[in-house]
Amino acid sequence: MASDERQDSAPDLRILGDSVTLQPSGYVEPAFTGEDIGGEALMKNMARFRSEPLRFLREISLYVSGTGWRAYDNVIGQPIFYKGFTDHIKTQVMSATLLQTKISQLAEMRVAAEVEEGLINKNDKDFAIKKAQRLAALVQGLHEVAEKLTDQMICKFESKAFIRSAYYLVTQLLLRAYHQGIHVSSEEVLRLRSVAEEAARNKQSIIFLPCHRSHVDYVSMQLLCYRLGLALPVVVAGDNLNFPLVGSFLQHAGAMYIRRSFGDDQLYTALVQSYIDVLLQGGYNLECFIEGGRSRTGKLLPPKFGILSFVLDSLLSGRVEDAIVCPVSTQYDKVIETEGYVTELLGMPKKQENLTDFLTGGSSILSLRLGRVDVRFHEPWSLRAFINQQLSKISHISFGIKVDWKDVKNQAIRQKLLRTLGYKVLADINAVSVVMPTALIGTVLLTLRGRGVGRNELTRRVEWLTNRIRAKGGRVAHFGNAPICDVVERGLEVLGKDLVGVVEGLAEPTYYAVDRFQLSFYRNMTIHLFISESLVAAALYTRVKQGGGPSMQDMPYQDLYDQVFFLSSLFRGEFIYSGKGLAANLEKTVLELEAENVILIERDEEGRITKIGLSGAERAAGRENFDFYCFLIWPFIEASWLAAVSLMGLTPPLGQENDIWIQVSKAQESAQLLGKTLYHQGDLSYFEAVNKETLKNSYQRFEEEGIIQVIRSKDPRIPARLRIAPYWQPGRDEKTGRILASGRLWDFTENIASSRREGKNRRDGATVSTRVLSLTDMLGRKLFEDAVRGEQEGAKGGKKGKGVPTPARLSDEEQRSVDRTEVERRRRRRLEERSKL
Repeated sequence: MASDERQDSAPDLRILGDSVTLQPSGYVEPAFTGEDIGGEALMKNMARFRSEPLRFLREISLYVSGTGWRAYDNVIGQPIFYKGFTDHIKTQVMSATLLQTKISQLAEMRVAAEVEEGLINKNDKDFAIKKAQRLAALVQGLHEVAEKLTDQMICKFESKAFIRSAYYLVTQLLLRAYHQGIHVSSEEVLRLRSVAEEAARNKQSIIFLPCHRSHVDYVSMQLLCYRLGLALPVVVAGDNLNFPLVGSFLQHAGAMYIRRSFGDDQLYTALVQSYIDVLLQGGYNLECFIEGGRSRTGKLLPPKFGILSFVLDSLLSGRVEDAIVCPVSTQYDKVIETEGYVTELLGMPKKQENLTDFLTGGSSILSLRLGRVDVRFHEPWSLRAFINQQLSKISHISFGIKVDWKDVKNQAIRQKLLRTLGYKVLADINAVSVVMPTALIGTVLLTLRGRGVGRNELTRRVEWLTNRIRAKGGRVAHFGNAPICDVVERGLEVLGKDLVGVVEGLAEPTYYAVDRFQLSFYRNMTIHLFISESLVAAALYTRVKQGGGPSMQDMPYQDLYDQVFFLSSLFRGEFIYSGKGLAANLEKTVLELEAENVILIERDEEGRITKIGLSGAERAAGRENFDFYCFLIWPFIEASWLAAVSLMGLTPPLGQENDIWIQVSKAQESAQLLGKTLYHQGDLSYFEAVNKETLKNSYQRFEEEGIIQVIRSKDPRIPARLRIAPYWQPGRDEKTGRILASGRLWDFTENIASSRREGKNRRDGATVSTRVLSLTDMLGRKLFEDAVRGEQEGAKGGKKGKGVPTPARLSDEEQRSVDRTEVERRRRRRLEERSKL
C-alpha cells in the first residue's frame, strides 16, 4: 500500500493567480482542515478592484510592463510573438514545393479538360500561346485562393503585449470557475522542460496530443505553457470556432482553423499538409486532439486520424526528420459543458457557437465553483523511432529506401501504422490520467443497488474504489493528507445538488443520484481501468442470473471465453483493450479476480482452468464487488441490445421489396425513440442506453460486422442510407406480417441480452418477442413509409425549400459500390484478426 501511495502522491505545481508552487519530491501537504484552501489562495492572489484596488492596479501594471516571467522572454522553443511572424509563416507555406506542385497539377488538369471540351481550340494558330496564357491565369487564380485560405487558417503569433493581456484575462476568468486551480505533476513538468530544451536545440517540434472533454482543454494547455516558459503550441481547431471577435482572439493566441471535412478539395488538402510541414520543419510546437471532437460521454473516444495522417506523411515523405510526441491527459472535477452534452446525447442538435453564447457563458462561469483541473504529461517519445520500430515489425520497408506510399500494399501498411499510432496515444493518455473525486463519487453512486447510500457507506466504497484504482496501476488525484471523508465532501460540493441529492433528517445523511445521465459522464472516467473485469463479470452473469444453487451458477471456462470474446468484439469501438491477446488477458483477469476473492476457480489435474463461479465470500458480501463490475458495463450492453432490437424493425414489410434504403440518421433517431419508450415502460434499465453517441457506435460496429449495409453518396447533400444485409434479415409471418423472433439477427440480439441486467419481465422471453418487437416493427414501418413518400415527392419535383430529396433506392453505380464494399469486407474479415480483449 505504501508503494501505491508514493505513486499517487507525486507533488503538484499549483497555479492560482500569480502564485505558482513547485513542490519538491517528498513534499507533504498540510492536513486538510475542511476549509477551501484553493479558494482562499485564489482570492488572495487575484485581486479584485472593489476590494483591493491598489493591488489590482499593480497586477495590471506587471502584465502591461512584462515584469519577470510575464515578459514571456527566453522561452524554450523556436521564436514566436514577434512582428512579422505571420508573414514569415505565410511566405513559407505559399512557397512550399508540395503546394506549388499541386497548384500546377490542378491548373494543368483544368486546361486539359478545357481543351478536351473545346473551350480552347486545338486548331487555333495561337493555340500554344492561349493555352499558356490560360494556364498562367489559372495558376494565378489558385495562388490567390490559396493565399486567402492560408490567411484564414494559420495562427498569428504577433504580439507579446497581446499574449500577456490574454493570459491575465483568461486566468482571471478560468480560475474563478476552477477555484482550486490547475495542477500538474512537478516531476512530469521537469521532464517535459528537459525534453523541450533538447527539442529546441535540434529544432524539433513537440506535438501535444491531449484528450478532449471541454473547450477548457486548450485554454489550460496554453496557460501552462505560458507560465512554464515553453513555446506555445499551434492548436488545431475547427473553423466553427472562427466566429467574429472570438475567432480572431483565438487565432492570435495560437488557434489554427481547419474545416471539419475536406471532401475532394485537393488544393485545401495540399495547403494543410504544407502548413503542417512548415511547422514541423521549423520546430514549432503543435497541439491537436487525438479524439477529434469533445467526448460527450466522459471516456476516451476512438482516435481520429485526420491531423495525425498529415503529421505521419510529413515524416514518411522525409520532408521532416523527426518530431516529439507528448500525450496529455486533462481531467476535471466538473466539466462546464456536461449539461449541454446531455441535451445533445438525448437527440437535440448541437448548437452552433456564437458570440452571444460565448459572452453570456463567460460571465456566468465567474460564479461557479468547479473544483480543479489536473493536467498530466506522458513521457514524450520520438515519432521517428516509433515509426521505424513499427515498420520493422510489420514490413520489410527500410527508411533508407525511397518508398512509394501510393502503392496499394504500402497504403495498407501506412494505415496500420496510423491506427497503431492513434491507439498508442490513447493508451498513453489513459496511463497518466488521474481519477478525480467527482469521478469516484459518480462511479460509486451508479454501481450500487438501491435508491441511495449513507455517508459512511459512500466513504467506504470510495476508499475501496481508490485502492482498486491504485492496484490496477491507475492514479487518483493528489490531496495530500486529507482524509477520504473530506475528499468525498469536497467532491459532493463540486457536483452540487443538481447531480447528487441528499436526504436529511434520517439516521445518517443519505445521498442519491439526481441526474444519472449526467452523472454517467463521471462514471465513464473510470471504466477503462476495469473493462477486463467488467466483461468477465458480464459474461459470468449469464449464468448467475439464472439462479439456483452456487454449483448451478458455475460456468465452464470455454463458455466464459466465448461470451467474453463476443462482448469484447461488440465493444471494440467503445473501449481500448490490452494488445496481449484475448486468451492471455482473460486468464490474467480471472486470476486477479480470484486473488480479489470475487470468484472461485476449478482446475484439472494439469492445472488448467476448467470452471469458474462466485466465491463464498463474495456471496456473503452480497455480491457487491461482482455487481460493481457488472454495473459499469451494463449501460453499454443495454445500448447495444437496444440498437440490435431497433434493427429488427428495419425488416421490410410484406409486399415491400428489399431495395428500400433508410437514412442512417433517421434509423438512429428511431432507435433512440424506441429506447426512451422502453425505458419508461420498464423494459430498459438505463436511460443512458439512449445515448446518441453509444447508439452511433453500435451501428458502426454492426456495419463493420456486415449486419447492416451502408451507402454514402458522393453528393454531400444526400445523407448516408442503410438496410439490413439480406442474410441477416429476419423473416415475417406470412399471415400476420409480424416479425419472427428467429434467425441470425435475433440470435445475435439474444446473445447480447443474455448479459443484460435482469429487470421487469426479463424472465419472460415472450415480452421481447411480442410487445417489444411489435413496438420496433411499428417504428420501422413508419421509416419505410417516410422513405417511399420522400422519394415519390422528389420524383414529382419535391417541396419548395426542402433541398435535395433522399432517394430510397440505389442507382446502378451505388449498387456496384455496395457490392464492391461487401466483397472487400469479406476479404478483410478473412485476413484481419478479430478483436481481442
